[in-house]
Amino acid sequence: MNISHEHWMQRCLQLARNGSLTTSPNPMVGAVIVYPDEQGGRILGEGYHIRPGEGHAEVNALRSVSPADKALLPQSTIYVSLEPCAHYGRTPPCAALIVRSGIRRCVVGCVDPFSKVGGRGIKMMREAGIEVIVGVLREACIDLNRRFFCVNVLRRPFITLKWAASADGFIDRCRTLDAEGNPIGRPAQLSTPTTLLRVHRLRAEHEAILVGRRTFELDRPALTVRHWPGRSPLRCVLGSVDERALQAGFQAFADIDSLLDAFRRDRVQSLFVEGGSRLLQSFIERDLWDEAWEERSTVRLGDGVPAPTMPAEFDPEEETHFGTRYRHWRSPVLQQHYVDF
Repeated sequence: MNISHEHWMQRCLQLARNGSLTTSPNPMVGAVIVYPDEQGGRILGEGYHIRPGEGHAEVNALRSVSPADKALLPQSTIYVSLEPCAHYGRTPPCAALIVRSGIRRCVVGCVDPFSKVGGRGIKMMREAGIEVIVGVLREACIDLNRRFFCVNVLRRPFITLKWAASADGFIDRCRTLDAEGNPIGRPAQLSTPTTLLRVHRLRAEHEAILVGRRTFELDRPALTVRHWPGRSPLRCVLGSVDERALQAGFQAFADIDSLLDAFRRDRVQSLFVEGGSRLLQSFIERDLWDEAWEERSTVRLGDGVPAPTMPAEFDPEEETHFGTRYRHWRSPVLQQHYVDF
């Protein structure tokens, strides 16, 4: 029986996702060590990267191999979703560890774009006589760590846009502030308990969250994670705001460029933009987005603030849950700019 490389790489991806909320700023990585047998392969060890400063996936996979099975390593293959590192950081290089283990074949999902790796791990293993196969489930492996790749390839954070719209295409009623700066009128209720779970999951998956000055003044949003496990993101507002914003724990930025410069300096890997419509449209028009989510409610407003408009050349994926229609756009820009070394 012959089990494909894709089968074992899928297992690597499955393992890697266990670190989705703990590995940042490091990438999620999974590794599986397989010994060939009559059933198509027996797993000798497996592991994933849990958090920065601790063992990488390859280290944890090798540690999990039983003493009785260590003699089988020279006949085994190690599968890794991301190229093993070749430099000394907070942990030793994994490529060197694989060489010392006696394993003679390594299957890699994709090349690591980090400047200190960038093909060096593959080169180290090949020079030691290890057969290295690269590119198994390549697109899925890149997509798993799209935030990490975005920072290292595009030199900016991975940017997700999100808004909720009424059935007739508005994100809110037209509202304003009184003379004291207090909002007049209540925001339209377009979200449901189910959609809130999805929104808070997305917040937990991003390092920073952004709204425009108008949204901050009208809604005074908390922008924290309350309905999903995980940490609350860094809360940001764009535009000149009063001291109440800073007192509420927000960071203010004059414009998109200054925000991106700060995030580039501080290695912030992901940004979740929640509104309002003008801010979202600014990111769309500058092609500064990687994913976009729209919740389309069954509520009709009749008039109000129009929802953002996505470029016609991008076709969204669509699904409906509990009466809410979701549209999801993906930008191809990362896959287009990333090239193997």
